[in-house]
Amino acid sequence: MGAKMEEKTLIENGNVIDGTGSNIKKESILIEKSNILATGKEADELGSGNDVRRVDASGKTVMPGLIDSHCHITFDEPSSNDELFFHRREGLAAIVAAWNVRKVLLAGVTGFLDADSLFETGIDLRDAINGGYVEGPRMSTGGNALLTSVGGTAGRLLPDDGLRGYAKVVHNNDEISKEVRKQIKHGVDWIKIHVTGLVPNQKEAGEISVWSYEELKLVCDISHDLGVQVVGHCRNAKSVTDSVRAGMDMILHATYMDDEAIDYVCSNKTPLVPTFTFQANLADYGKAVGASEEYREIFKREIDENCEILKKVHESGVPLLCGTESGFSLTPYGEWHHRELEVFSNNIGMTNLETIVCATKNGALALRREGEVGTLEKGMLADILVVDGNPLEDITVLGDKSKLEYIFLDGKEIDQSIQPSQVNPVSGWRLSPYSNNILTQEVSKEKL
Repeated sequence: MGAKMEEKTLIENGNVIDGTGSNIKKESILIEKSNILATGKEADELGSGNDVRRVDASGKTVMPGLIDSHCHITFDEPSSNDELFFHRREGLAAIVAAWNVRKVLLAGVTGFLDADSLFETGIDLRDAINGGYVEGPRMSTGGNALLTSVGGTAGRLLPDDGLRGYAKVVHNNDEISKEVRKQIKHGVDWIKIHVTGLVPNQKEAGEISVWSYEELKLVCDISHDLGVQVVGHCRNAKSVTDSVRAGMDMILHATYMDDEAIDYVCSNKTPLVPTFTFQANLADYGKAVGASEEYREIFKREIDENCEILKKVHESGVPLLCGTESGFSLTPYGEWHHRELEVFSNNIGMTNLETIVCATKNGALALRREGEVGTLEKGMLADILVVDGNPLEDITVLGDKSKLEYIFLDGKEIDQSIQPSQVNPVSGWRLSPYSNNILTQEVSKEKL
């Protein structure tokens, strides 16, 4: 049973990683209602009464809940862009997202950003969570991603005009201004721009820039005037430079930066969300799901070619955030929210303690709740994990849900005994290909 709202809860004898970057220490955490009332000796003193619920965390790690700064909660794990753009319906997308979001919470994620949502249903899901209709992590959200007619990463599947799935195509300043204001009127926390995209016969690494600096600045100026922040999908040097110059508040991916882009990011301390989990899963486990060796090598190369750059910006004080691209078939909900920490440690060379800061304190930037969540300090909201293990020794323990002994969100214990049931996708929801290959006579003979 969870603690009642009027009770205090004392988590005692635990080894506390507070999310600030400070060394692990054995101390108590006292929760009152939604907040951390006290820590350390003060927590022990104020938590000595008979009306206090005690949680013995002896030998366990107590830490802030994880924050996934790049999660697509409305996509429902498509295996292709075709499935994502042509096999999803608005009402069902909202219902399924409300069902999936609890998987994310049960994986120890107490907050996440969904920067672009199908049919803008992220706004309604966020409000349903805030209102108590749906149990899920804290959520910040964007609406439809802004794209030019060159498109994003889905090529010709995206229209030259209008709306498809999570994408809104805009052509000129008037359309840009209208769409930004509309999304802000509807209640987004973020405006997202697909600053780069893929085109046929592309020769450069990463993607190409498909927005001008002037267009990016227009979005940032309007959004900031109305109190909303802007996040960009950037996978080349020019896009990063232009986005930072334009005043963008956070950048997703930020790969293939040159010296100029690095200088802009470092001088402005622009938060970056590399989001390597999708690539890492494809590179390491793609064979298990039928991915080609060539495809696996392309995504492995994106990690290998960019980690030294990201290490450099991290060491200069640029905040890196952990995002996983959860919501695709390669990154299903509730499975891989710890994986980015592992990549940061193994590939960028961070200590495990540094990766935890990226997944907790720094993640508050994506929620737009800096100073409220992400650390275990007096006055902060009580989003807390009690882990049976030490993530400073083995970061992958955070991916083992059986090791999450307690999950507290907003000071209330989450009932982990209620697990999501198995479901059967509605007809037409999943892509149903005839085959994974072309059945020539030669192929047919190979299989005999």
